[in-house]
Amino acid sequence: MYKLLHYARQGNNNNRNKPNATRSCSICSLQFISSTIRSNMTSTASFEACRTKMEAEGISQSAISAFESSFNALVSGATGIIPESTISPVEDLLRYENIRIKSDPTLLKKTVVCKLNGGLGTGMGLDKAKSLLEVKDGETFLDLTAKQVVKMREEFGMKVKFMLMNSFSTSDDTLAFFQENYPEIATEEGLEMLQNKVPKIDAHSFQPATCESNPSNEWCPPGHGDLYAALVGSGRLDALLDGGFKYMFVSNSDNLGAVLDLTILTHFAKSDTPFMMECCQRTENDKKGGHLALRGKDKQLILRESAMCAEEDEAAFQDISTHQFFNTNNLWIRLDKLKKIIDSNSGFIPLPMIKNSKTVDPKDDSSTKVIQLETAMGAAIECFPGATAICVPRTRFAPVKKCNDLFLLRSDAYIITEDYRIELNPKCNGKAPIVSLDSKNYKLVGKLEEATEGGIPSLVDCNRLTIKGPVKMCSDCIFIGDVKILNASSKAAKVEPGLHEDVELDLSNSNSACFACSIM
Repeated sequence: MYKLLHYARQGNNNNRNKPNATRSCSICSLQFISSTIRSNMTSTASFEACRTKMEAEGISQSAISAFESSFNALVSGATGIIPESTISPVEDLLRYENIRIKSDPTLLKKTVVCKLNGGLGTGMGLDKAKSLLEVKDGETFLDLTAKQVVKMREEFGMKVKFMLMNSFSTSDDTLAFFQENYPEIATEEGLEMLQNKVPKIDAHSFQPATCESNPSNEWCPPGHGDLYAALVGSGRLDALLDGGFKYMFVSNSDNLGAVLDLTILTHFAKSDTPFMMECCQRTENDKKGGHLALRGKDKQLILRESAMCAEEDEAAFQDISTHQFFNTNNLWIRLDKLKKIIDSNSGFIPLPMIKNSKTVDPKDDSSTKVIQLETAMGAAIECFPGATAICVPRTRFAPVKKCNDLFLLRSDAYIITEDYRIELNPKCNGKAPIVSLDSKNYKLVGKLEEATEGGIPSLVDCNRLTIKGPVKMCSDCIFIGDVKILNASSKAAKVEPGLHEDVELDLSNSNSACFACSIM
């Protein structure tokens, strides 16, 4: 095969001075033979080196089997792409406000609440558990989560079971936090299970990648789809079932709107569905997030993440009038039916593969090119025949993925409720301001906090805020309507206290006085 490639290259060189038609034949031959070699390499790639590496780390068989399923999909030539032509939109969903059912508190005895807490927030410049970041009024994500649990138990008059899925990176910090601040929760049996890790795959050889300078770079998180393998591998799924638990409500630790809702739990239980996803109506802010769809061949509900979208389908993917509903990652799972699916698939749940191209050292673009394989927790919706989804209010979705989100939640556009949820301020009339902070200056939390040393400006009456360039703001800055702030210089400019309504502030030539001009 390599001789053929050599001859094709030689022929291409010999044809450099020949007519274009002749040269194009050689080029096509070269491309064909190269793709054939590539195909043969992937089709014969063995998983055994990955298995050996994972077993040496003590990773569970369930996690190994789940990763092998993704690996086999990769080497078979699968891309993980879901073409627009193979799906159809979900036209409508049952709305939370239209659920007509009498709540059943007895279901709480059979329910476990699980928070996914594996993220470090490295994209925001953090080197500890993201959930330890102060989010509002001196409270961290974990503070508010713990207080939600305590309040929930007080409200329902019973000790609703609570657990965390931590990662190896967040476990120590998280457990230490609970031991110091909420010891009554820290001592509960089965509080923690650990997310697994998987090898990065060398993009050329399809073998486990190596990084001699830092062996920890050879591993990556498997995505929150690892929830299911972690439940099995830790023995927690069997323990929960043996303990009489039937329902699990799972959500991200950075979504403080996601609390156990008795109305939704009762609807889920009474409908006898195996899996239910909470969705929200998409807006401009949500157009890049995964959306719900119907698989064309069988009308099964599926989840299409952005990494599963081909470039030519991006416009359709982001069309919020067509694909109206996005996944909040608030999921309801029947544990007994999850167990049946796992058992029928030899100990794991076969989730769609998500392929990410990276370098083995994320800080060195010249290091070995690798493939990171992930799965999404919500993608399990396609594995449960009869799975459903409901459309919930935005009050159940208040996550922090970027500094834009953090800035917004820290402002008066959001409030902390009596049950410690973060919720859009009623004064916003149901529409959150759109915040756009330029990533060069505000990608990292530290930079955002420098800009807001004097406090967070008022956004409760703001429709859209756009900031480009370094600025200094304070709590006496009040933004109303559409406000744009520009500073083309490298030195931070001060936004003067006071009312700024429907204006564009160009601070490029001044660090104190601001030139304002109305936006037409």
